Amino acid sequence: MVRIAGVNLPDNKRIEIALTYIYGVGKSASTKLLNELKIDLNKRTKDLTDKEADTIRDKVEKGMLIEGDLRRSLSQDIKRLKEINSYRGLRHKLSLPVRGQRTKTNARTKRGKRVTMGSGRAKAEKK
Repeated sequence: MVRIAGVNLPDNKRIEIALTYIYGVGKSASTKLLNELKIDLNKRTKDLTDKEADTIRDKVEKGMLIEGDLRRSLSQDIKRLKEINSYRGLRHKLSLPVRGQRTKTNARTKRGKRVTMGSGRAKAEKK
């Protein structure tokens, strides 16, 4: 089992896909990385030699922003937006969609379970 950046990569998956288990490494980044290191994309993780695994580990850990560092960086960016009271920061504070989505009918995951639309009439009293 290959361990990179504190993440155990699955043995039976292609290395191109297995690298995406690391937070901050997507499919395009893993493909670019493996082409740069001249490692076959279709090779399984269990078939990697120790030398190949070491080169991947060095390149990922030293050349990319991943895992905890990336999460910390994102949270600092959001905190900065909140502190300077930008529009995006206010949307983060209010737990509303940040990127311009509509909120009248959608945004359930952000806003929670609420009644959004009705007839406009007050409900009749129960007898």
